[in-house]
Amino acid sequence: MSQDSIELKIENNTAWITLNRPDVFNSFNREMALRLQKQLDHCASEATVRAIVITGSGRAFCAGQDLKEVTTPELNPGFKKILEEHYNPIIQRIRTIEKPVIAAVNGVAAGAGANIALACDVVVASAGAGFIQAFSKIGLVPDSAGTFFLPRLIGFQKASALMLLGDKVSAEEAEKLGMVYKVFSSEDFISEVTALAETLAKMPTKALGMTKRLLNQSMTNDLKAQLEMESKLQIEAAQSDDYNEGVDAFVNKRKPEFKGK
Repeated sequence: MSQDSIELKIENNTAWITLNRPDVFNSFNREMALRLQKQLDHCASEATVRAIVITGSGRAFCAGQDLKEVTTPELNPGFKKILEEHYNPIIQRIRTIEKPVIAAVNGVAAGAGANIALACDVVVASAGAGFIQAFSKIGLVPDSAGTFFLPRLIGFQKASALMLLGDKVSAEEAEKLGMVYKVFSSEDFISEVTALAETLAKMPTKALGMTKRLLNQSMTNDLKAQLEMESKLQIEAAQSDDYNEGVDAFVNKRKPEFKGK
């Protein structure tokens, strides 16, 4: 497979995954979707990676599915394959990697591109970015867990309207709605994302992974089950090297040096 549709760079314990089909606004074809899965797997298993950033090249974050692929008979994998082998596994990987995943939305995020971003742990956007649930515009339904995450992020009524109408949401409005954590100016976007990623990469990675697991389960657990899971994971976290380092640093009034163990 081509090495160009997904670029991977690792520095300062941060993996930068760049969706790299700028001529089609980083829309997904089969090759790109499978390669993104492969790179996420690599980041999950690579011990030096303690934070992951997903962003796009050029003017867009991701425009979703490449419609040329699905309208060209010899290229079209069919929607069953596209969902079961492309997007669903990407969402599952983002949610189950026990490392923080940042969506750095540098431009338009539409359709599956928007919902992949919303599935990440921390979503930040450039001031010029926008989010569009574009499915209804072409007679499709939202996928890539959009109907799962968006109502939980912004409420049922707002999510329903955005999905039915297909309205574009600006970065600033997305921040007000609770879709994104922060919006950065276009000029400062890369430096701000870098600082955020490097902060997370220096934190107790094992505890962050457990927190992510708890948040995933909170979507379906009742209170009793969630309390039991919190207790189980807190006991496990209290046995980690990072907990010992954090407590020692607090007692001795110094900055902790977490190792992610």
